[in-house]
Amino acid sequence: MSETALQKPAYPFDFKNHRAIVTGAAQGIGHAIAEALKECGCDVIGFDVVLPENKPGFRLEKLDITDADAVHKAVGALSPSADLLVNNAGITRDRSLGKMTDDEWKQVIDVNLTGAFNMLRAASIAMKENGYGRIVNITSINGMRGKFGQANYTAAKAGLIGLSKTAARELGAKGITVNAVAPGMVMTEMAKKLPEDILAKARTETVVPRLSTPEDIAYGVLFLLSDGAATITGQVLKIDGGQYI
Repeated sequence: MSETALQKPAYPFDFKNHRAIVTGAAQGIGHAIAEALKECGCDVIGFDVVLPENKPGFRLEKLDITDADAVHKAVGALSPSADLLVNNAGITRDRSLGKMTDDEWKQVIDVNLTGAFNMLRAASIAMKENGYGRIVNITSINGMRGKFGQANYTAAKAGLIGLSKTAARELGAKGITVNAVAPGMVMTEMAKKLPEDILAKARTETVVPRLSTPEDIAYGVLFLLSDGAATITGQVLKIDGGQYI
């Protein structure tokens, strides 16, 4: 079956009476996660720095996650509070080490790592008070193996794995699990516009006959947010078709 002909999977999860925050929910993987949660009965609040012209089927608000004060205010204003958090927002500013500017380094670290920290810190306040929470951080296999031209991105994603493990240790006693999902190449609309040689290289790395879709990533995220994963914490789930092997 071709990558373009794939059908959305069925999600056998029940998130009624749960509220989730998904960052970077306007498009791509974040949008797929938010839609999947909504499909499973969850009340979803999406945050993104740029809002699309077409409104999605879930609540979507503008928020710069690098602004710690704005994050604290936005998350604290939610009533009821969120008991699920997916830190998905991320950017790339690819360039080799010698050519990477200070701004390109800082921008990626600020969004991909500090932004996730801001969200996790703010959302965990109510989770600790309520004695329950599920947090999933979207990292990358490139944060585990490195990638030419992505020093900023891989450093941020590697840092996100460390943040996930530390948060899992600190928050576990409060009934909160923290895990990470590490996608490989994912066929988002943005990825589909990449040069064919880049996509072909990614396909040669996989051991299954196709690249992942955003819905494949969403399925793994929903599992880790579910009570079926109640004793899974501090882990990194690779969803990459075997690229990392």
